[in-house]
Amino acid sequence: MVVRLLNILFGSKNDRELKRLKPQVDKANEFEASLQPLDDQGLAARTPILKKRLEAGETLDDILPEAFAVCREMSKPRLGMRHFDVQLLGGMILHEGRIAEMRTGEGKTLVATLPIYLNALGGKGVHLVTVNDYLAKRDAQWMGPLYHGLGLSIGTIQHDASFLFDPTYDAPDKRLQFLRPCSRREAYGADITYGTNNEFGFDYLRDNLVVTDLSQGVQRELNFAIVDEVDSILIDEARTPLIISGPAEQSTDLYFQVDRIIPHLNREEDYTIEEKTKTVSLTDEGNAHVEKLLGVDNLYDLKHLSLVHHVIKALQAHVLYHRDVEYVVKDGEVMIVDEFTGRLMPGRRWSDGLHQAVEAKEGVKIANENQTLASVTFQNYFRMYSKLAGMTGTADTEAAEFAKIYNLEVNVVPTNSSMIRIDNADVVYRTEKEKFEAIADEIKEYHEKGQPVLIGTISIEKSERLSTLLKHRGVKHQVLNAKFHEKEAEIIAQAGQKGSVTIATNMAGRGTDILLGGNAEALFKQQVIYRGEDLTEEEQAKAYATIKAACDENRKEVLAAGGLHIVGTERHESRRIDNQLRGRAGRQGDPGSSRFFLSLEDDLLRIFASERVSNLMLKLGMEEGVPIEHRMVTKSIENAQKKVEGHNFEIRKHLLEYDDVMSKQREVIYKHRQNVLHATDVTEDVLGMIEEVGERFVDIYCPEEQYAEEWNIAGLVESVQGQFGLDVIQAEEIK
Repeated sequence: MVVRLLNILFGSKNDRELKRLKPQVDKANEFEASLQPLDDQGLAARTPILKKRLEAGETLDDILPEAFAVCREMSKPRLGMRHFDVQLLGGMILHEGRIAEMRTGEGKTLVATLPIYLNALGGKGVHLVTVNDYLAKRDAQWMGPLYHGLGLSIGTIQHDASFLFDPTYDAPDKRLQFLRPCSRREAYGADITYGTNNEFGFDYLRDNLVVTDLSQGVQRELNFAIVDEVDSILIDEARTPLIISGPAEQSTDLYFQVDRIIPHLNREEDYTIEEKTKTVSLTDEGNAHVEKLLGVDNLYDLKHLSLVHHVIKALQAHVLYHRDVEYVVKDGEVMIVDEFTGRLMPGRRWSDGLHQAVEAKEGVKIANENQTLASVTFQNYFRMYSKLAGMTGTADTEAAEFAKIYNLEVNVVPTNSSMIRIDNADVVYRTEKEKFEAIADEIKEYHEKGQPVLIGTISIEKSERLSTLLKHRGVKHQVLNAKFHEKEAEIIAQAGQKGSVTIATNMAGRGTDILLGGNAEALFKQQVIYRGEDLTEEEQAKAYATIKAACDENRKEVLAAGGLHIVGTERHESRRIDNQLRGRAGRQGDPGSSRFFLSLEDDLLRIFASERVSNLMLKLGMEEGVPIEHRMVTKSIENAQKKVEGHNFEIRKHLLEYDDVMSKQREVIYKHRQNVLHATDVTEDVLGMIEEVGERFVDIYCPEEQYAEEWNIAGLVESVQGQFGLDVIQAEEIK
């Protein structure tokens, strides 16, 4: 109550921050009149002038207003866009090393150009981190003309390639237009480098595994990074450490042997499941049953301890990991499905033998277990940057974690247009079957009105189930199982066309705006550019005008129908993921609506909120097929989500606490390693190490607090001989 009263009187902390930055926005706007008459060359000439001011001792903050104004002015001819004042505010928040929360459609990609240009002037490099290779490539191509026009170089790193932006390069593959292949080192040497969190992290680890040839290292100092979709990368992915591994010599036969006994074990009698923590435990009866099935006397005898591990992993594989939910089997290989995006993650493997246990369950070839050669968590990798910032549409719910773990403050950037989307109340059904029938009916109703519908599901299995129901109702639709980012982005970009129905995993197409009526530019690329037709500039302009006119007409009809309608088929563990799905509609003041459909059989309600909600439903006397909308149900669901968010935060916090210890060791060892590799003469280092080891031995065998007669000279001699391979001659022998 007191906080609310203070906010009314003095404004919230966020309001005060925005007010503090307003004079800087005004200063940037003052430059516009003097910069407008300049052509591209005149604007480009400002870059070396700004660099010289930095060399003369001015700070980035000193040159910020002019740098932002120059960047904005160049974006008009190069990108056909002009930054709004609220976007200047967003750019300032990022420059100051904070998180800017901006709603979908408010131009995060354009906002990032301001602090990127400013910080790149310092010459130490800027990294823009995206969630997938497609977005890294797309944004480098999209923003490349702006940076190139201002005299800066742009690199992009992909999983298996790297490029420099070059407007004169005519790529054989038009999807890579203006991206000239280069070495990874060159891409990192550019003023601005686009890439994914995985690629930046793995390159850091690989650089620190270089043995002799220093030129194999690719990264330079970690100066400034802007993380796009920062919540996805720094929170959702934070539980997964990056690991570079090598094969360990170990037989895989035991996985098949143990897998064969699992169907003979009974739940509750032989093992118990804790779904909240995704763990399985054997009961006393289960231990005895496993011993009998495997023909061993004592499962917990030291020589059989690995059996216990294999049995637990096999149980987890059978009862907690489900095909087409947590993983798919493709071309005889078990591939993990990202729980947040629904995308397949080729090359990723569960650790600790779990992946092998799933392979045994599915009867595919089991790959050898790996041993870790180098690892780092995203938390510790990104904290190594001198300055870190982030952008997202939903960060406010995780503000405490960003502050605690990363020392990052969240500021909400006001929208340029007010949001008019209608978020309908959740509806809850008794069973999942009833829920999906109701969803299919609602989709058909909106589809017949001409309103585009985007449906967010939590798994491939649920997407296919809904697809079957829509086919029975004769509703034409697209199913996105997010196997190809580029194709996914193309489909999502057109999900705003009249009457379109798109089923996608909750986060599919993130980073791609859904334009009502369709995305004319994306359609033009698909229908004209990518086909490689040899058209004149005039013919291309005519083709684009035709496509644009059709999209504009389509947009009017979609607006009249009510805009994009979002359907959530289940509540996610995190409120933030639900908000992201809702945020796909109602961009830049467009109309739109959303509704979530739930059932008592949904995982979230079943595991975390079942008893309370079930009791409430019994009191309300629910009938089959009849949903309820009740404030107490919504409250119970929110409480369940908060409970899970708290639990997941604890997991991430503990992971970080463990990795902090390793991080300190990693820092010392990697730093020393770099010093040795860069040194031309290591004699002094080696002598210093010898002295350190020698002093340690003396402390152990000849401590100061003992009399000389009590010293263990024999132990000292043995240790020195063992450590250095030297023959030690004692004083008595010389005599």
